[in-house]
This record gives sequence, C-alpha cells and structure tokens, in this order.
Amino acid sequence: MKRLLIILGLVFGVTVQAQVPQPAPKPDKPKKERPEKGDKKWDPAKAKERVKAAFDKRKKGRADAKKRGHKVRDHKKGSAFGKLVRDDAKIKELKEAFAAAAKKNHKGFDRKAWKDATDEEKKALREKLAAGRKEWYETMKAHRVEVGKRIKEIREEFKNNRDAQLDVEEPTP
Repeated sequence: MKRLLIILGLVFGVTVQAQVPQPAPKPDKPKKERPEKGDKKWDPAKAKERVKAAFDKRKKGRADAKKRGHKVRDHKKGSAFGKLVRDDAKIKELKEAFAAAAKKNHKGFDRKAWKDATDEEKKALREKLAAGRKEWYETMKAHRVEVGKRIKEIREEFKNNRDAQLDVEEPTP
C-alpha cells in the first residue's frame, strides 16, 4: 500500500510538472551603443556652467520670494472673530487658570519610586495617576464649557444686525 502511494505520488508529480506552461522566451533586444570611456560626450565645463546658472536662478527666485512673502496664511491669525476671542480678557483669564490647574495636577511621575515599589505600592500609584487623570479631564471639560459660554456671549455682543437694518430702511417708490 505504501509503495503504491509513493508510485502514484511520483507519477502525479511528474505529470503536473509536465503540464505547467513554460514562459515564452524573451525576444533578443539589440544592445545600445555606448561611448567608450575615453571618448566623452559631455563637457565638464558646460556642466559646471549649467549648474552655476541653475544656482543663480534659484538664488534670484528665493530673493524675490523673500520680498513677496509667503502665501500660506498663519493658522493662528485669521478671521476677525478669532481675533476677538483671542484678545478677550475673560478668555485669557480662563486659559491662564486652566494652565495653572493643569500644571498643579501634572507634577510628574517618580520612576525611582515605581522601580523599587511592591505590587501594592504600584497599584496605589496607578490609582493615584488614574485619579489625577480623571481630575484633569473634569477640569478640562469645565474649562471648555466656560470658554464656550464666553464665545457665545461674544457672538451675541458682536452680532451683525444686517437683516434688521435692511428691514428698517424703506425702499424708495
């Protein structure tokens, strides 16, 4: 039985190999003519001249760009409403208070204490970090709510009453 399986395997293997299509032979490409090493087609003096011209062109373009300035708008400066928000005293105050609270919460992590700590101490340190993170998250949410309220107040304060103004003006007959 074993011999029969081996013989069948060999026969099957040979027939499968015979049936696999062979790739078509690649057509012979004519070889490109290459100049000899001694016979140089390019002139080093001309190459240096072209490189120098390219550097001069780049230098001129950069000088012009410095005069014109870049076209990318600064993402911090922008619309007038954003400027109102940035310059608002109450928002600056809220921002400073949040930064102080975040700094107080983030005192750092003592790696040496962690290294020498037992399992119970590590668990206590993890809980302390989790509590600090939770406290910081609550502070952040409260700060976001306060800033959102102030932005709504600013929006109401500087509301554009264009529609009301247009309704007041009477059209001339």
